Amino acid sequence: MTTTPPEQIDPTSTSETEVPYPDKRTGRFRRRAMKPISATPTLLTLANLVCGFAAIHFASSPVDTSSIFQWSTLTVAGSLIFLGMFFDAIDGSVARLTRSTSDLGAQLDSLCDMVTFGVAPAYLMLRLVGYYYVGPGADAPPMEAFLGPDGDSLYGKTVWAISAFYICCAALRLARFNAEVDSAEESDHRYFRGLPTPGAAGVIASLIILHQHFLFTNTGASDSIAIARLSALAFPFLTLVCGLAMVSSIPYPHVVNQYLRRQRDFGSLLRVVLPIVAAIWFLQATLAFVCTTYAFSGPVKILILKFRRRSHSTVNTGAVPREHQD
Repeated sequence: MTTTPPEQIDPTSTSETEVPYPDKRTGRFRRRAMKPISATPTLLTLANLVCGFAAIHFASSPVDTSSIFQWSTLTVAGSLIFLGMFFDAIDGSVARLTRSTSDLGAQLDSLCDMVTFGVAPAYLMLRLVGYYYVGPGADAPPMEAFLGPDGDSLYGKTVWAISAFYICCAALRLARFNAEVDSAEESDHRYFRGLPTPGAAGVIASLIILHQHFLFTNTGASDSIAIARLSALAFPFLTLVCGLAMVSSIPYPHVVNQYLRRQRDFGSLLRVVLPIVAAIWFLQATLAFVCTTYAFSGPVKILILKFRRRSHSTVNTGAVPREHQD
């Protein structure tokens, strides 16, 4: 059987493209069929990538009021991460509705998630801590001399290492997801093993948005750099916890598949509506509360289940507490 040389394959063909790859036994090229790329889901996935890149751009800018709604540049960066989260949530649904799911789309989604939910939050945290811990002003030392593997401060080196650790955990989390889940069916996407990368990024971005909102709307707090530095010291710890949660085996529910697509009772509907109503008046606080609650819901559920199992086994075995045995 003769095969078409790789240089004779037309890459612009609209039919299924056959991509040659070498056979390990014979060394000859075989063909792997690849479905045509659907435009709409791919554009939504790439929009997620652009949001992550824009978030890094605004995070690298000087911390000051921006031209976008007069928000802080860090607030704009955190908001772009949430915008990327929106595109990431709907691209899979659009792909399933148009019946255009593919392996290429899944791999592209993970690559975009790595930028928006891996690199961008870690860099955003690094910039915030560097700015508020070193201190603004002309007399302050340059941020590069404080943060980084070659920084002058042990704390600055530690913060940089935590950011790098978070990025590595995000990469491992996405790679493990691709290796474990090989189906695009909704039934296979109801639970995550480990904190999903959008959830981890949401914790960091929402708390930074709340941090900036508090400083820019309260004159007393913004005038006190001590309060700003003290609040910024908590972000490396939260970033470390989120990184560990991503590579853990703790189950987390898929919010869209579990609570929005399925028929729910009145109580479950109320739990979805209440945060939306609260966000109308307290947007920054609601975002931070919802994201942190979701991140801590996994460990809390495990502790509750262990406590219930221990209580159930004690009742069934008729064990008597030691203080009542005498």
